Amino acid sequence: MERLGSIAGGRMPSRRRWLAAMAGCTAAAAWPALARARCEASATEVVLAPQTSGRVLRVEPGDPLLSLAATARAARDGDTIEVAAGDYRGDVAAWPQSDLLIRGAGGRPRLIADGRSAEDKAIFVIKGQRVRVEGLEFRGVRVRDRNGAGIRQESGPLTVHDCVFADNENGILSGNIPTMELAISNSIFLDNGNDAGSAHNLYAGAMERLHVEGCWFGRSRVGHLLKSRARVNVVRYSRLAGENGTGSYELEFAEGGEAIVLGNLIQQGPASENQTVVSYGVEGYRWPNNTLTMAFNTIVNDRIKGGTFVRVSKGAAHVTLAHNLLVGRGSLAIDAPLTSIDNVEAMRRDFANADDLDYRLRAASKLVGRAGFHGASDASVGLPAREYMHEASSCALEGMTSLTPLSPGAFQRLAQ
Repeated sequence: MERLGSIAGGRMPSRRRWLAAMAGCTAAAAWPALARARCEASATEVVLAPQTSGRVLRVEPGDPLLSLAATARAARDGDTIEVAAGDYRGDVAAWPQSDLLIRGAGGRPRLIADGRSAEDKAIFVIKGQRVRVEGLEFRGVRVRDRNGAGIRQESGPLTVHDCVFADNENGILSGNIPTMELAISNSIFLDNGNDAGSAHNLYAGAMERLHVEGCWFGRSRVGHLLKSRARVNVVRYSRLAGENGTGSYELEFAEGGEAIVLGNLIQQGPASENQTVVSYGVEGYRWPNNTLTMAFNTIVNDRIKGGTFVRVSKGAAHVTLAHNLLVGRGSLAIDAPLTSIDNVEAMRRDFANADDLDYRLRAASKLVGRAGFHGASDASVGLPAREYMHEASSCALEGMTSLTPLSPGAFQRLAQ
C-alpha cells in the first residue's frame, strides 16, 4: 500500500517560488471573463459524427402526430430530428435508425418519463449507429428492474452533447458490446441512482471506448458518479462531485482497461457511502492492457472519517500519478507498479473557496507553479490544454508557451 506521506512534496525550492510568482502574474487575470463561460467542446479523439441526409423532422410538445414516439416510427437513416422546446411527458421512443442527429431547437426540451419507458428500459433506447443527441433533458425514469435510464445505448458509436440527466435511475446506461463507443461532452448528470446502489449517474458497459469531457457529475443516490467497464477510458476537464449526495465511488473503472484521467475536480462528499474516491480493478481485470494514468487532478475527500483517494487492486500493469492535488484526510492504496510525480497535499486555505467547490489556487499559494514549466514537464503523463468551467463546460488554456509555469491540480487560472 502506498501511503500519501511517501509521495507528498516537501518545501518548495527557490526556483519553484520564482515560478509561483511568475504564474501569479500571468495567469490570474484571465479568470473573470471566463468564470461562467460556455465554451465549445474540443474535438474528441474518436470520430462519432452521424452522416446526415438533409431531411429534417420536427417534433412538437402535445401534438400526437409530431410526438417523439411517432417521429421515431417515421424516421429514416440520416434524418435530423429537431425537438421544439417544451415538456414531453411520457413521450418515450426507441430509435433503430443510424446516422441520426436528435437535437433541441429553441431551448432545451424536457423529456419527463411520467411512469413510462421505451421497451421498459429508458426514455430513449438508441439502437442505431452513429447517433448524436444534443440539447435535451432526460428526467424521472423508473422501470421494473430498477435499471431505467435517460438513454439506454444498445449500439454505437453514440455522441451526447449539452444534455441533462436528472432524477433517473441511470443517467446513461450502455450495454456490454465490445465494439461500442460513447462520447459525452458538456453534459450534466445529477441525482441519478437508486437506494440499492445498482444504478449510477453514468454506467458504461464493456465497450471499446468511453470519452468524457467538460461534464458535471453530482449527487448520485447510493450509486457511483461514473462507472465504466470500457477497454479505453478518457475522462478530462470535468467535475465529479459527491457534494451532499449519498453516492459511493466518484469514479470507478470496475474491470481495469486503459484509463486516462486528466484535469478533473473529483470530490467525495461527507455523506458518501464508500471511503474510496477513485477505484480501479475492484471487480477484476477484463482487458489485456490495464493501466491507470491520473494527472493534474484535484482530488478532495470531505468524509470526516477520512478515506482512500485512489485504490488500485492487484493485477494492474502500471499506475501513474502526476501533479495531482490531494485535499482532506486520506491515503493511497496502490497494489500495482507505481510512478509518482510530485503529487502533493493541499490545504483548504490554498483555494479560492473550497466550501463552494471553487478549487482554483489562490495567487499567494506556495503550490502555484510547482509543476514546472510547460515545456519541461513530462508530456507522456498528459498536460492540461483545457480547464473545467462550471456549469458543464471546458475552456481552452490559451496563450500557453513552453515557458508557462504549471500548477498541480485541475485549475491553472488563479484566484486573486
